[in-house]
Amino acid sequence: MAKLVYDKTGRLLFTREMKKEYTILIPMMAPIHFNLIKNVFLYQGYRVELLTNHGPNVVQEGLKYVHNDTCYPALLVIGQMMDALHSGKYDLDRTALLISQTGGGCRASNYIHLLRKALKKAGLEKIPVVSINLSGMEHNSGFKLTIPMVRKMIAGLVYGDELMLLSNQIRPYEVTQGQADALIETWTQRLTVQFNSGRGFGLKQIEANLDLIARDFAAIPIRKTPKVKVGVVGEIYVKYASLGNNNLEAFLAGQDCEVMVPGLMGFMLFKVDNRLEDIKLYGGSKAKFKVVSIFMDYLTRMETLFIRAVERYPQFLAPSSYAHIKELARGVIGYGCKMGEGWLLTAEMLELAENGYGNIVCTQPFGCLPNHIVGKGMIRKIKSLYPDSNIVPIDYDPSATRVNQENRIKLMLSVAREQLAEASAVSKETERETVTV
Repeated sequence: MAKLVYDKTGRLLFTREMKKEYTILIPMMAPIHFNLIKNVFLYQGYRVELLTNHGPNVVQEGLKYVHNDTCYPALLVIGQMMDALHSGKYDLDRTALLISQTGGGCRASNYIHLLRKALKKAGLEKIPVVSINLSGMEHNSGFKLTIPMVRKMIAGLVYGDELMLLSNQIRPYEVTQGQADALIETWTQRLTVQFNSGRGFGLKQIEANLDLIARDFAAIPIRKTPKVKVGVVGEIYVKYASLGNNNLEAFLAGQDCEVMVPGLMGFMLFKVDNRLEDIKLYGGSKAKFKVVSIFMDYLTRMETLFIRAVERYPQFLAPSSYAHIKELARGVIGYGCKMGEGWLLTAEMLELAENGYGNIVCTQPFGCLPNHIVGKGMIRKIKSLYPDSNIVPIDYDPSATRVNQENRIKLMLSVAREQLAEASAVSKETERETVTV
């Protein structure tokens, strides 16, 4: 068994010996994206497992080890990990945990410390916690992000965004149910094979793959019928994680809706762009500005390839570019507003309203003050710009009942269905007039 090694501060390190023996548990957020990224880790020799444990016990474990004033995503992420450790499925002498560390103003920067505190409280201090970050905040000899790994992970984000976008636009109208989900699985396997053979993450290869993915989804037989279109925005964890939003997407699908969820690439661009905005607003290193600008240009090129691939098929609605989304926010909210999801959350609602998804569920943890400001706090302004927008903010918290959340969403959907019926009636009347003329 690997020897336990500590640094000068007393932090348990994840060593090279542990890499060979230990299973690393990763909390789930966005399944399509995370499955691709998980496979990148597997090829690099890490033994990793994505956690899928759900249920009330996860929340109870979170409440047991995390103060209930801490934000809900922290409670769920730590609760999911502690529930897994107590499940009996893992050898606790050969198990590690992986968690992201942003380094920003959000409390997410402290999740890793809360997790270590929870492990200590449970008598599991021997389990190492690995930080995944791009800021050099913590180092472990047994876990390193190489440039090829980072490139594959970024490619995984753009592939995941396309698979999520197209499946959401196809799934409600499939002639044969399950084809979109089967195609996600097929492409996850294909892309993993490419990554493992050193392909699939160069710009030309990404362009070819994105076009083939769009072509395959376009070939799925569909039957278009009028449906309520619903956009989902909010704090990044509760927006994507079914554990965080009580299976919101499945609930909306059960209400016969088409769902649109903005992709992770937009958030990635936002986080990188924030570094540039900080220097523009407050001053800073010109060298850092140049390096960050190069990375920003790289991400923007990938985003452009994604948008072009989707635009080749007129049955799909391509996402707006980050530059356009940022322009939508101009004069509505300041670019210096960047805590939580910052101005991007407001801009995503504006984009959804502009693209016909004005029925919006704004998901937010109850205690996340920044996202209450840029989400719920901006609804009145958005409605002044898009009067037909139909936005419902939903708080997620251990004390919030699922029934109450879903009833509030149903009220929003009842208004949406009335608007859809009125629009359909107007459309039919216009068709009759055109035929008469």
